[in-house]
Amino acid sequence: MIQHGAMNLRVTVLSIIAVVALCAVPWRASAQYNEPLLGQYYEMPAFYNPGAIGLSDRIRVRAGARLQWIGINRAPVSVIGTADMPLKLGRRRMAVGLSLQQESYGLFRNFTGAALVGYKVMLLGGTLTSGLRIGLLNQSFRGSEVYIPDDDDYHQSDDDAIPTVDVGGNALDLGLGLHYERRGWYAGAALLHANAPTVSFNSEGLGSGTVNDSRADGTDDSTAPETTQYYEFPVDRTLYFIVGGNIPVKNTLIEVMPSVIAVSDFNDFTGIATCRLRYNKLVSGGLSYRYREAVALHLGVELKNFYAGYTYEYPVNDIGRASSGSHELIAGYSFKLDLSDKNRNKQKSIRIL
Repeated sequence: MIQHGAMNLRVTVLSIIAVVALCAVPWRASAQYNEPLLGQYYEMPAFYNPGAIGLSDRIRVRAGARLQWIGINRAPVSVIGTADMPLKLGRRRMAVGLSLQQESYGLFRNFTGAALVGYKVMLLGGTLTSGLRIGLLNQSFRGSEVYIPDDDDYHQSDDDAIPTVDVGGNALDLGLGLHYERRGWYAGAALLHANAPTVSFNSEGLGSGTVNDSRADGTDDSTAPETTQYYEFPVDRTLYFIVGGNIPVKNTLIEVMPSVIAVSDFNDFTGIATCRLRYNKLVSGGLSYRYREAVALHLGVELKNFYAGYTYEYPVNDIGRASSGSHELIAGYSFKLDLSDKNRNKQKSIRIL
């Protein structure tokens, strides 16, 4: 909960996370990780579902940024990129793609890079794509910048459960997904972080006084250096469901484009319901509701192969007392890459004797 006042605005999101999440378990740190839920999820479905790739005959590139809770110090900032394309290997219909993410919130930093591969089959008059995501997750924590508020003063943390040096690590990150589309409608489900990865690392010289070493496996080793401590950043398995479609309005150039995304990490739930109108496949606009968090305005422009979209979210929970809202911008480009022989320039060489 965030309240008004200059003092509270100076308290970073990290301080809240550190006190609540890290102090609960001595010697082992734990922090939640989830992908940023974009308001324009419908433009970057491959970020949430590895099966949502190669959905057209074009190479499709999207990049975006989300600035969350403007006005709150060190609120989340996310930069995301996706690219995908169809691929035909003999009679097999495949698809490949990439997904990149860089996110910062408080003193935490997350980076994920993943390769996506999909296999397509015809089913009930539509196309079903099964996808696999293989990625590397990097998490870091700038413990050297931790300062805990104490009345009107700030002091560096003296809690042994909170790192006071910069730490970080990597872990293999896997995901699975299915995507089905038919006659302008689509639906998909994905399980990200399917292997429940845990980023583990240790740091030296933490804490004060004499402490006992505790390893990440829960065992103690009295012969280990007394200043060595072990930390873990577990990542929960996360389910994503997306459904949506295009409904042409008869005798007009208008399309109604409803969509819904639902997210659960088996402990909590959130989601976004969106309804947009698109005119002449050129301009679009609409509204959405983020469950218990915000209402949003969406604007988009499509010009030939280019796309640009903007979303403004106004919080409807307690965060709205300290924030002026969240902003999101996505831009993209799509193009064909035809390597078939019929489209290659063929030349004949004539030898003159």
